[in-house]
Amino acid sequence: MNSPSLRIVTVAFATLLLGPANGVAQTPAAPQTAPPAGSAPPVNPQARLDPTKVVSASNPDPLELLQSAGDEIKLSDEKQITRWSHAQSTAKIHLTPQVSSRAVARLRFFTEDRLPEVYPVLAARQDSGGRAWLQIRVPKRPNGVTGWVLDETLSSFYIVRTSLVIDRSKLRATLFKRGRQIWSARVGIGKSATPTPAGQFWIRERLKGLGGGGTYGPWAFGTSAYSNLSDWPGGGVVGIHGTNQPGLIPGRPSHGCVRVRNDKIRALARLMPVGTPVSIIN
Repeated sequence: MNSPSLRIVTVAFATLLLGPANGVAQTPAAPQTAPPAGSAPPVNPQARLDPTKVVSASNPDPLELLQSAGDEIKLSDEKQITRWSHAQSTAKIHLTPQVSSRAVARLRFFTEDRLPEVYPVLAARQDSGGRAWLQIRVPKRPNGVTGWVLDETLSSFYIVRTSLVIDRSKLRATLFKRGRQIWSARVGIGKSATPTPAGQFWIRERLKGLGGGGTYGPWAFGTSAYSNLSDWPGGGVVGIHGTNQPGLIPGRPSHGCVRVRNDKIRALARLMPVGTPVSIIN
């Protein structure tokens, strides 16, 4: 898989939702772990192709494990290891790993805020023609869409070890790294009429100084979750951000976004990189 220039280019924040007047730039995410150079060591063929066990992060090129048509490997468990990529093209995303399969969307280079789009990679499968397909999560309405793309349409993998759980009933968010809790905070979520959606999502953007007169606090994270209305500029995207009304936390004061007190959001910004899975539960 090729490494795109997207991954090393700083993209100016010229958001489609906010407009360029805000002049907000995305700050670099926390360091990612890229696959090291070299070849994977020999492994037992049966063990290496266990589709229920995620491929180790130490494997430099997990797609080399695919040897025959129908072979499938798990690339992310979205708890202790998650692989993600940027788009290399605007290729079709297919419902199944076949070129003839119905397209559910197209890859895109940028988020709504004109930052490099992020695609979690769940699994890989080899087809009868020897081509490797990647199963990805797709940021679109309705929430929860997955699809398949040919591996050459994505960049090489980034790896994150973090995962965020937002419990709507407890009004609490908790960040884990390698399965161990490293951060926790009470939060504000959506009102009953404009709820924060439940489901499996991920962090697509890290934004510092978003503006809005302090409405979003010192840091904001754009997620892959969509709602009918949110506090995010322009509506729709569910964000995780600071606040200028800390007295409303914990509670249900928002239009769908997740609000965190500013001291806690600063701490979270030091710990949570782009690509982190986000589980919003009841």
